[in-house]
Amino acid sequence: MLHPFHLAINVHDLDEARSFYGDVLGCTEGRSTQTWVDYDFFGHQLSLHLGPILKTENTGHVGEHLVPMPHFGLALPLADWTALAGRLEEVATDFVLSPQVRFQGEPGEQWTMFFRDPSGNPIEVKGFPEMSGVFDS
Repeated sequence: MLHPFHLAINVHDLDEARSFYGDVLGCTEGRSTQTWVDYDFFGHQLSLHLGPILKTENTGHVGEHLVPMPHFGLALPLADWTALAGRLEEVATDFVLSPQVRFQGEPGEQWTMFFRDPSGNPIEVKGFPEMSGVFDS
């Protein structure tokens, strides 16, 4: 059994973050104050605090692409990934790396997409036909 992680990151605007994480990503809001809000981020605890955003650079190699480092994200069953990709496309998300498949037909076959939240925090979401493939090499 996997245990939920906790991640706390900064955002510029809590209302903007609520719209993105709640309305677009479909995360359930938990506790909050005037300076932070917690979300159920697909079974994990994500705390968004008002503050300066962590600097990122496009130094991570994903296939032929460079993606922002550091970043956070999650792995989803492919059906859930596809639904999320559709919601992001519906709101005209500016993808860092548009939804696509990697390692097709190989161990670890996965779909991936990179995007940023309204404060610029980079997020990667992977989709797997079988969740047992998350750690395949």
